[in-house]
This record gives sequence, structure tokens and C-alpha cells, in this order.
Amino acid sequence: MTDTAEPNDTAGLPGTRVGLVMDTLRERIAARSLLPGARVPSIRSMSDSLGVSKSTVVDAYERLVAEGALVARRGAGFFVAGHAPPLALAELGPRIDRDIDPLWLTRQSLETGSRALKPGCGWLPSSWLPQDAVRRALRAAARDPRAQLSDYASPLGLPALRQQLSWRLAQHGVEAAPEQIVLTDGGTHALDLVCRFLLEPGDTVLVDDPCYFNFQALLRAHRARIVGVPFTPSGPDLAAFERALVEHRPRLYVTNSAIHNPTGATLAPALAHRLLKLAETHGLLIVEDDIFADFETTPAPRLAAFDGLARVVTIGSFSKTMSAAVRCGYIAARADWVEPLVDLKLAVSFGNGEVAADLVHRLLVDGTYRRHLDALRAKLADAMSDTLRRLGAAGLEIWTRPQAGMFVWARLPDGMDAARVARDALADGVVFAPGNVFSASRSAGDFLRFNVSQCNRPKVYETLLRAMERAAQPA
Repeated sequence: MTDTAEPNDTAGLPGTRVGLVMDTLRERIAARSLLPGARVPSIRSMSDSLGVSKSTVVDAYERLVAEGALVARRGAGFFVAGHAPPLALAELGPRIDRDIDPLWLTRQSLETGSRALKPGCGWLPSSWLPQDAVRRALRAAARDPRAQLSDYASPLGLPALRQQLSWRLAQHGVEAAPEQIVLTDGGTHALDLVCRFLLEPGDTVLVDDPCYFNFQALLRAHRARIVGVPFTPSGPDLAAFERALVEHRPRLYVTNSAIHNPTGATLAPALAHRLLKLAETHGLLIVEDDIFADFETTPAPRLAAFDGLARVVTIGSFSKTMSAAVRCGYIAARADWVEPLVDLKLAVSFGNGEVAADLVHRLLVDGTYRRHLDALRAKLADAMSDTLRRLGAAGLEIWTRPQAGMFVWARLPDGMDAARVARDALADGVVFAPGNVFSASRSAGDFLRFNVSQCNRPKVYETLLRAMERAAQPA
């Protein structure tokens, strides 16, 4: 049975039936699924789809007319008014609690002061990065008359760095000539360009569930439909993956193969082969984000290596291991895709930072970066061991024991609400990362992601235990 009309003094408020109709239309308008001038669903259609009365729909539509969101045309119905509102990522898709909004976590990690502890952030402490080496490289570039300090970069990017990247990719079995590598301003820029190149608004994209939270935010910006596939310690659940391919006919799958974010898991070789077979059968393209490659001690399988860059695009950057301030990333793709990718790059950014590329190249060729990585991997291994021990002692269940990298995916005891734990800890100056930030299906409500490099202060665990204690009490 449908509802009856609501009293005028409460209609339109959040939580009311009229409010539900209004919010539904506002979300469709914000997501551009209803453009200016478009006719909105008929009163009968909206009534049936939301299970509310026709009088409730009429009331909601009239209120939206009064707000200026809709216009009424006699005998024709209701239409979206004016111009499309500015894009607001938080308004795209289902409404998300701020505590588990991916962009909220990014803001908290970036905006909190230097005294705040950030075990939930996705980067190394500044003291773990080669800051002195970067300063030396900057001074060397300033003295070098050959260095391009004022001109635009070449369309593909610095040739010497692309040659270095070609050699480095070959160490992971990925054969990419320098002419197949496009330099970018970081990994996010690389992924954005690939999405611009391969996706149309409304295309379906598969992501791991859980996955790196900014995959979801960026895909929303491209108006893609996101479908999560359950992730296991050896890779995506292949039965669920195949079902998603059949049901949703996705265009793209975005993943980490080596050192998965947020779980720290590694793709199993047998699973990689079966996944690529499914991709070929169903015409699926794959973006392999390899940004954590340099944390590895033993190289994991790469989809791009098995595939030969036929339907896999590899992206990466040096933001996590060298400097987040030196924005330098890359795309490695099949040869016939490079020219249109470069055209897109020039259209939206007119190139990439030549100074950043020069700095990265200098640190690669003089051995500084290799020595830095040797020390960094040892430091991370010690931090991983210590973090796993401390989390176990606090009563958390470790989902898988990572072979390398900086992330641990851990479950709170007794179905505890991770968002509540994170919210309470934030009041004490500690930023945790609740699991549903990473989950497209919102099925990781009792998980937290920990960055072991940011977990070496006793206050992290003291705050965690206090927040868990409060979360165990009735709300």
C-alpha cells in the first residue's frame, strides 16, 4: 500500500516521503542523468518506483518548482530548469555518510596539522623519503645548462626517463619500448587520462572490493557506473568476477596487482592467467596501477607482463617512494594507443612537468634511488612486523599478512563499527581509515586500513584501544 500525503509542515524535510522524492530528483540532476530541459519522470512513474502516493510526488515536484529546480509546463509535465549545477562528486551516486566518504578521508589526512598522527593515510612520513637527495638533484639541475627549466616538455615526456622506465618495467616482465611510455604529472593524472581515453559517461567499471578509495572518486568524476568484485588474498573472486562480466558488460577493470591497496595482498599467477582469459572472452580492458612496485622485495605477477600490453594498460609514479611534491608518473600502453593518449594529455594539461621528470631521472641514474629503496624496504619490513604484532595484541584480526609494502587490512572484533572508531579517534588527533571508504558495496564496516610507516607511536594504539572501548558501548 502506498502512503498518503504528508502534512505541509513536515513535507520536504529529510526523512519524509516528500523529501525522498525531492532528494531522488536532486541526485539525478546533480549526476547529470537529468539535464536542463529534460522531462522528469511522470507522477505515476515516480509514484510506482518509490512506492509513494501520487499526491506525495505532486507535492515534491511543486516544492522543487518553488526552489527553481524544476519548471511546470501546462499539459506537458515537469522539466529540469536552468543550467546544470557545478559538478559535486559527493552528490554523485548514493548518498554516503561523511565518515566513509573517500574524499573526506583524503581531506582529513591532508588538512590535519603536522602534530596529528595519520595511521590511516596512504603515504610515507617525510623523514622516510630522500629529501636531501631531492635537494641535491634540484641544485644540480639549477647548475646544469642542459636542463630545461623554463620550456614545455616534449609530447611524450623526457626521452631519457622513458628509456629508464622501459628498462625498469622489463624487470617485471613488462615489455614496453620508450615510445610506448607517456609521462604524466603523477599516478592520478595517468589514471585520469586513461579514463578519458577509454570511457564514456555511463560505462561500467569493475573495481576490487575493497579497492583504493580514489579509484571510486575519480570514476565518479567520469560519470562511470562502479561495480565492486569481492577481493581475496590471492586476487579477485573469479566466480563473482565472471558473473559481473556477464551481468554488467563492463568496459574496464581497475586494480593493483602487486601490493594491493588497501589489503596488502598479491595476485596469484594462476588467478592472473584465468582473469586475463575472462577479460579476452568478454572484451574487457584492464588498468593495472603499479604505483607500489618499488616496495616489493620479490616481484609479483603483472597482468601487463602476461598480456603483453594488448588489453592491459600499466600506470605508475614515484609519489609514494621518492616525493609526493615531485609529480611524475607514467602510462605504458600498446603502441597504437600512444598517439591519441598524447593528444588528450596535450589537450588537458599541455604536457607534464619537465623539471620533475629531470629530477626523477637524476636520482635513478646515479644510484641514489636504488640505495634509498634498499633502506626503505628494510625499514618497512620492521614496521610491518611491529604493527602486525601490536594490532594482534589489540584484538584485531589480520586479513592477510602482506609480503611487502606499507598496508595492513585488519578487522575489528565483534563487528565493531570502524567509522565510529575513526570518528572518535579523530577527536584525539589520530586519523584512521575506516573500511567502507574502500568498499563499493559498503561491506567492510568493521575493517580499518593501517599504514605501518605511520604506526610507530604508542599514541596510535592507545587511541585505537580507547576508541574501540567507546565503540563497544551502546550508541
